[in-house]
Amino acid sequence: MIIDADTHISPLDEALSCRAETLVAEMDASGVDKAIVWLQPPYMRELDESLEYIRDSARKYPDRLLPFGWANPHLGLKKSIDTIKKCVDYGFHGVKLNGAQESYYIDDDKMSFPLIEEIAKAGVMLCFHVGADAYEFTHPYRVGKVAERWPELPILLAHMGGCGSPDLSSACVEMAEKYKNLTLIGSQISFRAILSAINKLGPSRVCCGSDMPYESMRARVAGTKALLERAMSKEDADLILGGNVARLFKL
Repeated sequence: MIIDADTHISPLDEALSCRAETLVAEMDASGVDKAIVWLQPPYMRELDESLEYIRDSARKYPDRLLPFGWANPHLGLKKSIDTIKKCVDYGFHGVKLNGAQESYYIDDDKMSFPLIEEIAKAGVMLCFHVGADAYEFTHPYRVGKVAERWPELPILLAHMGGCGSPDLSSACVEMAEKYKNLTLIGSQISFRAILSAINKLGPSRVCCGSDMPYESMRARVAGTKALLERAMSKEDADLILGGNVARLFKL
């Protein structure tokens, strides 16, 4: 089973907006069985319509899409906590926090920690955007503080420190070596960094992701397959290509 661990869909008519039908067609063309889906930027706006679209899309394609929620603390603490509860009621597998595009420190004890506490209490997963595009807000060392405070909370790290320069993947790996509840998603990051992470963490801690529609799913999946083909056993490669997500999502 191949699972793309990083895709975006949106009901909005804006540049690069990706509908669920487009995503599923690309999955078919790429040989991808399932995909984690979260909402698509721009981010500084009400989230209700986009989250409802993800809910409805997952109901339309229940065997293909793995819905994931989103919360933005700039919309207010009460609103954000209500949004997390709504995501749980929708049956989403977790909630994503993106301090890069929404401009907040992911370890902020007033903006971020109350939301993480709500996510942990709900028993779902957390995902952070962890990239060089806004590394002060989303630095891997900030993730480490969260992982230490909530050691039982499964945390996904989208981009594992990629998305530009400087490459923070080494810091992501360092945190993942220390905190076993962290799993890295290899999207918007070099194949060299992905292979280094696998060599240091083992194949059970890294997942394949495309970041569609910002990158080509077909190219990313094909490239990851080629990367893994001679570097490890088929069993280990299968974990990275989908088995790790299947385990975390209890599929």
